[in-house]
Amino acid sequence: MPNRLADATSPYLLQHAGNPVDWHPWDAAAFAEARERDVPVLLSVGYAACHWCHVMAHESFEDPDTARLMNSAFVNIKVDREERPDVDAVYMEATQAMTGQGGWPMTVFLTPDGAPFYCGTYFPRGRFQQLLTAVSRAWGEERHGVVEQGRRIVDALSAPRSLGGAGAPGADALDTAVAVLADEYDAAHGGFGGAPKFPPSMLLSFLLAQHARTGDPRSRDMAAGTAEAMARGGMYDQIGGGFARYCVDAAWIVPHFEKMLYDNALLLRAYTRLWLATGDPLARRVALETADWMVAGLRTAEGGFASALDADSEGVEGRYYVWTPGQLADVLGADDAAWAARLFGVTETGTFEHGSSVLQLRADPDDPARYARVRAALLAERATRVPPARDDKIVAAWNGLAIAALAESGALFERPDLVAHAREAARLLARVHISDGRILRTSRDGAAGTGAGVLEDYADVAEGLLALHAVTGEPEWVATAGSLLDSVLERFGDGDGGFYDTADDAEALFSRPQDPTDNATPSGRFAAAGALLGYAGLTGSQRHRDAAERALAPVEPLARKAPRFAGWGMAVAESLLVGPLEIAVVGPEGDPATDALHREALRSAPFGTAITRGDGRGHHGIPLLADRPLLDGAPAAYVCRGFTCKLPVSTPEALREHISAI
Repeated sequence: MPNRLADATSPYLLQHAGNPVDWHPWDAAAFAEARERDVPVLLSVGYAACHWCHVMAHESFEDPDTARLMNSAFVNIKVDREERPDVDAVYMEATQAMTGQGGWPMTVFLTPDGAPFYCGTYFPRGRFQQLLTAVSRAWGEERHGVVEQGRRIVDALSAPRSLGGAGAPGADALDTAVAVLADEYDAAHGGFGGAPKFPPSMLLSFLLAQHARTGDPRSRDMAAGTAEAMARGGMYDQIGGGFARYCVDAAWIVPHFEKMLYDNALLLRAYTRLWLATGDPLARRVALETADWMVAGLRTAEGGFASALDADSEGVEGRYYVWTPGQLADVLGADDAAWAARLFGVTETGTFEHGSSVLQLRADPDDPARYARVRAALLAERATRVPPARDDKIVAAWNGLAIAALAESGALFERPDLVAHAREAARLLARVHISDGRILRTSRDGAAGTGAGVLEDYADVAEGLLALHAVTGEPEWVATAGSLLDSVLERFGDGDGGFYDTADDAEALFSRPQDPTDNATPSGRFAAAGALLGYAGLTGSQRHRDAAERALAPVEPLARKAPRFAGWGMAVAESLLVGPLEIAVVGPEGDPATDALHREALRSAPFGTAITRGDGRGHHGIPLLADRPLLDGAPAAYVCRGFTCKLPVSTPEALREHISAI
């Protein structure tokens, strides 16, 4: 019996379109069938690049015997968590509450009304078959207890909850966060805590901002030490560029090999700012290699950026990326192979599976020319391997992160091609995803999906468009960002200064998701605070500034007790402590003096500064440019806080002094 996923736009759902399981997409018809048949719903949530999702698919969902059990006793729903983060969020919260852990694939049994009553993640085939039989029997013989379990979970997770905090945090809370992080810092290997280790992308931005304000060497050293450890370990692709999702060990040796757009966009921005702060050549190299990999590996024909590359190729995790000494010798010859094995940590026993090794680069090569030749040869050989599959759907939020990172790095490294790619992605979002201040979460092949945007989509896209405006001066991006942020204020507010993760007209689930904490990406709430603050800096809107300050309320308690979950909120709070600064550069387009002032503004401004550029002949819809004339007919820069500006300056040196003084 063919299932109902053949017409899906999600690559993850299409991976399951040929299963013998009678899959439904998430829709009302599936729940109606469950009520009509009087059977539970089996909800399976994953994503296309997920290794253990593939394992469970091969073991269970492709197995005819398992499929018969599923089809006879359940209505089966398959969800791409990246398309429906709202569905994923509410059922992941239930899974974590019931089991103490979460992950994907997520396996949840629901009543026909959508109430979860049994949750888990990956199950091996034999155990999964036993579970299917046990749940089906319980539904038939112990219905009251099953339904009551679901009701209790719904009641508990739907109850009002306090997120804490009375307002935006002060300097004391942010400085306390650095002390807490110092206690959790792994001085031997970089990063925070033990295995598995995830890239602390948002924390890096906070630590660099806090160091810029205070000069605290701890924050600089933790940021730099973690960045170097990640860049030299196996999580970073040493010959192709770009970062994997996380490492399974504490020393950054063995990654979980999928490469996600959001990780690489956030890390590109962090390494770029690390280079600004320290001048570290490793940070510069890694930033540029990551940007080039994003363009080469994830850019789509429509100008956007695909979601991810799979962890597996030819059905084997990591096969595309790992090497044995023999493989090195086949490509490089004996002498170069021995040198490369020492350089990259390739051993006879291997650092991964079956005697293979993940490439590391724990020290700079003693022969750069030889390194370049060897690296190019290995990359060319790897290109002949079967590559991992690409999930080529466009996720609005993650493209917003990519736009910000590519625009900033392109301007700071004087790579106009990267800025052009950021602009093309922004145009795709404006053309396909955004209409009348509302945004759709996904598209594929230039066609929009049906899923409504969630808070992070509105916030991250607005942030990306404001960053693009800071680099290009193009006013349309501010207008589009403003329309999205107006929707945030009108549709997502919780009435208490915070935001829900879904709009007030979104599909109603058993609870309305609202999570203020960072996860793999900035929380929607903290991302919204940053975008609102940036927009207020360009427009002078007190409404948007007040909303940003209120949205930062959870940062205070998190900074003191769990700062690893509030990195982006703390970074935004740092910019609020500084003002944030507002910089307007005015001068003729293409004039070298104008360009020099603009470049200095981008290089010297602290995190979160609102930057704009105009010709000095009008504000072009950007209030920060109003009444900002040229200085005696020459290009000028205005440094302001709260729209109160210092006297304009006409040289990069004077601009740098103004910024440093504030």
